Amino acid sequence: MRRSRSRLALVVASVGLSGPLAGQTTDAVTEGGAAFLLIAVGARATALGQAGIADARTADAAFWNPAGLALLPKSQIVIHHAATFASNNTVLSGYLASSLAGVVGLAAYLVDYGSQDIVPGPQQPPTGRITPRNVELVASYATSLSRSLTVGVNYKLIQLRNDCSGDCGAFRSIVGTTHGVDLGVQYGAEDAGGLRLGLALRHAGFNLQLENAGQADPLPTRLAAGADYQVALPQAPGAAPSFARLLIAVENPCCQSVTPDLRVGAELGYGDLVRLRGGYAFLRSESSGPSLGAGVQFDRLVVDFARVFFTSGNLDEPVYLTLRVLL
Repeated sequence: MRRSRSRLALVVASVGLSGPLAGQTTDAVTEGGAAFLLIAVGARATALGQAGIADARTADAAFWNPAGLALLPKSQIVIHHAATFASNNTVLSGYLASSLAGVVGLAAYLVDYGSQDIVPGPQQPPTGRITPRNVELVASYATSLSRSLTVGVNYKLIQLRNDCSGDCGAFRSIVGTTHGVDLGVQYGAEDAGGLRLGLALRHAGFNLQLENAGQADPLPTRLAAGADYQVALPQAPGAAPSFARLLIAVENPCCQSVTPDLRVGAELGYGDLVRLRGGYAFLRSESSGPSLGAGVQFDRLVVDFARVFFTSGNLDEPVYLTLRVLL
């Protein structure tokens, strides 16, 4: 029987997503606080098996490797949405691209687990309502240091909220706030094509404190490396240029000696019009599995879609949608 959004998910969310419903938890790795940061963001990156560490020229890079923002061709406004087994996740973001000053961006990320009535006993009316949410605010900057080398950084304000209205009993209102950073670098040709390499330190920062300092949990810091190789495909006379890409990434909990997660992805593109994507995320969790997706561009509007297929069969499979408006 598949697990869907339920009272269990809300309870896990209210204590900081430190259990197996975080989607990345294993017996060998302790995730600590704010494990919602490990949930995939962006339909493009998700469809590519979450192998976005060396991916560039996309606003998705803000959540994978901020160095990939440096080659963003145009300023844009981006909305990401994902319907997962436990929550509805939404990102509203904007990025300003300048050939001289680099790329700056702001993003607001909300993970909403819905609300749950608190009922003290059978056949009794609700006494309160609990509303757990996770919030992340991200400020990004990326630039090119040379024709081949780009760097990027994110500053992140991270908050776990468990808001209560009425009498919620043991589920009282709790707010935990901390700060973190992502650091990234990419090396490869300035123009699309050929080999591109990426390295990123993700979710580094201060411990997340919900109760007291002695119970503060570390952020789920990750060290990731990846490669992206793109080749041009044979082009018929008068046809738009086509290409194929292969991406690979490995990611490991920082300072832990465990086998890293492996992610692979592939993409076929026809001009700026259509993208077909697929990938596989080999994760130490029930969220391991293949993914498929597509992207279509209509003038200044770009629509990306992705679907993940969990091999465990125990979780409702998430759907991702991204809308981009090119400015």
